[in-house]
Amino acid sequence: MKAILFTKKDTAELVDIEKPQVTRGNVLVKLMVSTISSGTERANLTGELNISRNPADCVEAKWPRQGGYSSAGIVEAVGEGVTSVKVGDRVTLSWSTHQQYVSLIERNVHRIEDDNVTFEEAALWHIGTFPMAAIRKCKLEFGESAIVMGQGVLGQFAVRFLRTAGAAPIIAVDPVAEKREQALALGADYALDPNAPDFAETVKKLTRGGVKVAIEVTGIGKALDQVLDCMAPFGRIALLGCTRHSDFTINYYHKVHSPGITMIGAHTNARPTYESYSGWWTEGDDVRAEMDLFRYGRIRLSDLVEETHSPTEASEVYHRLATERSFPLVQFDWRTLADEEE
Repeated sequence: MKAILFTKKDTAELVDIEKPQVTRGNVLVKLMVSTISSGTERANLTGELNISRNPADCVEAKWPRQGGYSSAGIVEAVGEGVTSVKVGDRVTLSWSTHQQYVSLIERNVHRIEDDNVTFEEAALWHIGTFPMAAIRKCKLEFGESAIVMGQGVLGQFAVRFLRTAGAAPIIAVDPVAEKREQALALGADYALDPNAPDFAETVKKLTRGGVKVAIEVTGIGKALDQVLDCMAPFGRIALLGCTRHSDFTINYYHKVHSPGITMIGAHTNARPTYESYSGWWTEGDDVRAEMDLFRYGRIRLSDLVEETHSPTEASEVYHRLATERSFPLVQFDWRTLADEEE
């Protein structure tokens, strides 16, 4: 079968690898659509260190690597003991990779319950659970002000979910003008440039003295320092972006301790595995929440997709990811491979 591999620094190739076998408790899925998560995949593609939660794995970059973790497809086979899906089911996947067939544990395979959901939409849902979890952990109440630092993939999702959750106003922040324009189209009430000299003062003016909830998506120390200047007393900040570098300092006394700011580790793995509780939901429950939000007309996500490519274009697409400052939301359509092979 075909798979996209990062074969060396800044290089992606479509290669042949062995098709996985279905095993007990696992589900074999034929991929239809997969989504690039630009932040994580850029870190893998460029060989950036500290991409693992285990410090022992952060010594040096190793190749080849695979990217991709949010996709959708059709169940090809089920292993012994699998009960939640059957052969032929349309499913959305958590923690998949960019390849024609994937074999995943059952809890990472979720049946698409609504026939109106497209594979393109479902291939976004796993990524969507990341900002959902961050917003939950902040215990946002409707009517509270919110700010999103960074308008990449996760920032765009966060703006849409904050609007669904009743945040007001929603302030999107990005240094790229096109990203700010997109944020306004997605539902942000304001879109600001963090490099503006009066950035923090403007935020405080728009939010009557400071913002209550912040979703920090950039993973950049400067952005975290900036958003701390924008917070209301007792505000909550979700650290959704993966801050892989520690070469920055913060005035903790004046910016965190004194105003009573709560900073929350919001990596998507920092969640319960089997049972949800207030503010802390499992991946599966968040996926099902997205299904219901779609079913009842609360959200649409597929309009966030800016480009669709065949996997045969992977080398060019990932070259852009490695070199371009602003990268669009891109999906791979694996159905095109069958057409091209014919």
